Amino acid sequence: MSLSPVPLCFLLFCFVFAVSGFQSMTLTPERGTTVNISSEATGSLCKVCAGERQECDNSLLLKGDTPVAVEFNCPRPEDEFRVEITRDIECTTEACSDDIMQADSDVDPWLDFHRRFTWNLKDSGPKSVQVDFTKTGLRQIPPSETCPDMHTYTFKAFQATGTVVLGKYCRTGPISSGQILNMGSFSLDVPPGLEVQSDQFAVSVGEEIKSLAKITVSLPHGTSFSELLSPNFPESFPDDDVMEWYFVVTDKKRVAIEFLDLTEPRCLKKETAAEYHSKGWRALVMALTDAQPVQNQGEFSLILRNCEMDRRRAGSPGLSLKVKVTSSLASSPVLCRVDLRKMKGLSLHMERLKSASECEMKMNSVTSEKITVPSGSVSLLSFQDCLPQDINVTASGVIACNQLKDCPKFPVPLTVPSLPSCLPSPLSAVTWALRPPLHGTVELSSSIGALRQSLPGRSCNDSVITLTEDDGTTVGRFCPQGAIEKVQIHTNVSVTVARVGGQALRLSGKSLLSASLKEEIAERYIFTVSPKREESLLLPTPGWPAGMEFYATVSWIVSLPPKMEAHLRFVNLSQPKCANRHTNIRVQRFDSLEEDYSRREDEAADEVSVSESFYLNMSNCMPESGDFKVITELTVQKNQLLIIIVSVVAALVLLFIAVLVVVCFVIKKKKKKLDHQVSIYNPNGAVFQPRHNGFPKTREDNESHVYASIEDTLVYTHLLRKGAEMGIYTESDTYQSFPGQADSQLSKDDDKLETGVYRAYPSSPQQAPPPLPNRPPSHNQALVDNVIYQAQSTLDESSAKMTARLEPEGGN
Repeated sequence: MSLSPVPLCFLLFCFVFAVSGFQSMTLTPERGTTVNISSEATGSLCKVCAGERQECDNSLLLKGDTPVAVEFNCPRPEDEFRVEITRDIECTTEACSDDIMQADSDVDPWLDFHRRFTWNLKDSGPKSVQVDFTKTGLRQIPPSETCPDMHTYTFKAFQATGTVVLGKYCRTGPISSGQILNMGSFSLDVPPGLEVQSDQFAVSVGEEIKSLAKITVSLPHGTSFSELLSPNFPESFPDDDVMEWYFVVTDKKRVAIEFLDLTEPRCLKKETAAEYHSKGWRALVMALTDAQPVQNQGEFSLILRNCEMDRRRAGSPGLSLKVKVTSSLASSPVLCRVDLRKMKGLSLHMERLKSASECEMKMNSVTSEKITVPSGSVSLLSFQDCLPQDINVTASGVIACNQLKDCPKFPVPLTVPSLPSCLPSPLSAVTWALRPPLHGTVELSSSIGALRQSLPGRSCNDSVITLTEDDGTTVGRFCPQGAIEKVQIHTNVSVTVARVGGQALRLSGKSLLSASLKEEIAERYIFTVSPKREESLLLPTPGWPAGMEFYATVSWIVSLPPKMEAHLRFVNLSQPKCANRHTNIRVQRFDSLEEDYSRREDEAADEVSVSESFYLNMSNCMPESGDFKVITELTVQKNQLLIIIVSVVAALVLLFIAVLVVVCFVIKKKKKKLDHQVSIYNPNGAVFQPRHNGFPKTREDNESHVYASIEDTLVYTHLLRKGAEMGIYTESDTYQSFPGQADSQLSKDDDKLETGVYRAYPSSPQQAPPPLPNRPPSHNQALVDNVIYQAQSTLDESSAKMTARLEPEGGN
């Protein structure tokens, strides 16, 4: 009996399936759990099939708690497929949906597969999600390494810009917990054939953090070494982001931090930095390339800050580094040599703050609670069991002169000293006492750019400069990046530069201000201000928020940019009730003798605009009650009047151009018409061109010889007969008004011309205009008092005779 080919093939397929070990299983995923079976090989013929319809694909996603039959159509699916079991955990501000993370050990169906157990973490409030590893502890390893027990943990943070790998970890290490902000995941990878170690990790609501993540590291007793990696190592740390490591250190231990394999980016904004924070101690900010300080203050935080990186250039490196942490017992004293010979005029002061602490300070082998290293000296100091919060380190200096001629000829730079790193605590403040001669003035100018005053809402970020008078009155607190270029104070003043918010002075070795001691000024305080275009400034009165001292005066010299004006608004104005004199607010331009604005305490202050550089002056009275204080809001904007004038001028120019174009067009049109005129030949030799008024009139026709009136002082000789008596004028006195050629210059042909015919005589361009007539003595003689002149009747008679002679013959 022969078998058909089809049944033979079917039997062969069943035999191969049975021998090859094709796997078939029925799975029931737990509630809230997702199983993802995916192939790592592209273009693989191995498929996974599920359900009654046996739909096959390269991947399969199982959800819910319904049993599903799963089959693979290849003999060794564990070589091509991996299984990921995912559970979601959401936290509110009070609790999480699940407080335990534990990998299932009863997953025998997947024992031969590569398994990954993932917990997706999400918080819905300002607090973070925290995962505790206190039972086993974790240690971080580079991405290329593997763990000895083949159990590898991965911590990730999800951001809008992408996924950030916080680190890859193995069991047993100093890392006790991790917190992530907003969203992230924690996963465990187990290779095929290896049973899962049933580790439990607690999940809880963490604290509010302001960084990408916070990793807690508990350093063990004795000497230990740990290595931490920046997020995404060896790739770049996220752009303009923050990462925090919190170190739990037992007392009497020193922790040394060292950065290895450092690559720094090209920054567009901000700078990369490492910040050290500790409870009860001010922060210390260091550059990544600097030698990191030894920490012996107990628990502390290390914060890594990245800048806004320039990634426009191909191959531009990002930020990545290794953090090597070494902890050891601190039982031996620390020796420190302090050399102040290069710091002229500065002394160093160290004071023990906590009497209950075990800190011991020595100077030249002498124990003391307070140590002062004199200016220009070298001292050997010793510190044992001293934490940074146990000691306060300050510096001070004095610049003084009794007479103006003895004062420094050039400005003295006020430089923050650079102290050795062996000191247990960084420099917290440095103070200069400036003592001018009697009636002298202290002048301070900034060496780091213009200053601004520190006010609520506009406080300083790094360092603050405080100006204080001898009686304790605070003139003001100032920060870099402002518009105040110079400050003048008519009294002794102390300048203190201190760190802000517990941070160390980042300007070590740099000059902040330059001080000069000069002759007295008319005001008690003068501020020189140079605002920029489109800038808004706040100028408080000295001592703010306290009021000005009685009878005190202050002036701001404000230099405006060209074509700009200042708008002044007096906010937070407080006026006292004066017992003597008045308070006054005045505004006056540089080149003006009159005030633009003036208000007393009994007058309402309103806004004012000034179109030029100006003085702003304020003075206090003797208050009976209340204080005089005000904040002036100065806004620089474009000069509106100048804009209007320029607009009007521009409009007039355009109008003039339009009129000029029209006039030129009309003239050109008329000139074009005149180009077609016809000349008429005159046989007598005169050539003329007709005009629009026709032919020229003859003498009989025109009225050129008729005179409406003749002045007494002018006689035209061309109307007189030859040899006639003039009476008053001689021939030399006659006025020659004929502009053409003389009679002697006429040609013979011209004598033959008819009388009364129009003839054009060209004028010579070189001929000068005729001189003015010579006045008779009677006309040039000035009138003199007490002299009797000719009677009016005699003048009238002479005038009548002259008129009779001038009448033409045959006239009416």
